[in-house]
Amino acid sequence: MYNVDAVRKQFKAFDQKINGHDLVYLDSAATTLKPDVVVDRIQKFYAMESSNVHRGAHHLSDQATRSFEAARIQIQKLINASSDEEIIFTKGTTEGINLVATSFAEHFFRAGDEIVITELEHHANLIPWQNLCLKKNLKLKYISVLADGSIDEDSIEQIISEKTKLVAFSGCSNILGTFLPIEKIISKAKSVGAKTLIDAAQLISQKKIDVQVLDVDFLVFSAHKLFGPFGFGVLYGKKDLLHQMPPYQYGGAMISTVDFEKTTYNTLPFKFEAGTPHVEGAVGTDSAIQFFNSLGIHNVFSHEQQLLKIATEKLSAISEVQYFGTAQNKAAIISFNLKGAHHSDVGQILDQMGIAVRVGHHCTQPLLKKFNMTGTVRASFSIYNSITDIEKLILGVEKAKRMLL
Repeated sequence: MYNVDAVRKQFKAFDQKINGHDLVYLDSAATTLKPDVVVDRIQKFYAMESSNVHRGAHHLSDQATRSFEAARIQIQKLINASSDEEIIFTKGTTEGINLVATSFAEHFFRAGDEIVITELEHHANLIPWQNLCLKKNLKLKYISVLADGSIDEDSIEQIISEKTKLVAFSGCSNILGTFLPIEKIISKAKSVGAKTLIDAAQLISQKKIDVQVLDVDFLVFSAHKLFGPFGFGVLYGKKDLLHQMPPYQYGGAMISTVDFEKTTYNTLPFKFEAGTPHVEGAVGTDSAIQFFNSLGIHNVFSHEQQLLKIATEKLSAISEVQYFGTAQNKAAIISFNLKGAHHSDVGQILDQMGIAVRVGHHCTQPLLKKFNMTGTVRASFSIYNSITDIEKLILGVEKAKRMLL
């Protein structure tokens, strides 16, 4: 059985008091807390192994290089890429999307081509395409979202057409928790010859991802949403596409030979990794994946779904609570408002009780505007949350109701 108490003991964050209360951390959709094994591994790297990777002629550099490249293999296995050459290290999900927009779409798309996303995308998977369409005279189209937060599957068939060159979509909504029909979207895209990109920032900790089975062309995610360090992420791309794409940035490490007249570029994946890399990020991510794998993703998902069910039932008993996103197939993310109260005021009252939630537009302003909203309170549950956390959240919402309504 899943032992949440044993999991919580591996996070020092829970040893502290927030405004005199035990920490109730319900903001994992923004970033997960970091387990001791990840913190300790990064500390060890800085203390004992701190050296730049590749080309060093000494022991520390060799050791750092082995650890750095071991992380690439770990990530390859996590998503079942066919080669470690398909794993590009980035600063995070946002940079991965921008890399594809710049090195792939901007290079190969022509005026009149269409890019398709969905209405529930994070700004990181909207603005790069919006900007590119303005720059290249492309057209950006949107798969629509229904009132319950689920994807309008009829819209998939209507929006993706012969003019579509790329479909970029989130595997799991960061504000609603909705799981998107990934296979259906990819199948439709392939039927018209379009490439696909999955924003897996939320999905990576929810479902087992196999990029070969999905036959997706690009996939991006961030380590900090998978119990790893900030500032480190992954772009997966099919090797044949990556070979065709020009570098995203220029400088050291991404070169093969440099003359005064011209430069030739390095092989994959290094062609896309200019400059001194985030070595401790890679090392910490390796440890984070090992930690997460030890819990069992199916055990984690089952635990979080139970929390979602209980939290939804208890919040539903408060008549003033208004939900945003009630799709049947969703992650343990609940966006809600207290009718008549501003979401920021609710968040402040919860914080006074040591309860950490996210408030605001959650980088999904177009979606909120569609439903005539400016923001929500978002509670997101993860591996270290318990039924006790839910009970404290309910007490906090009840207190907010008494104070604000």
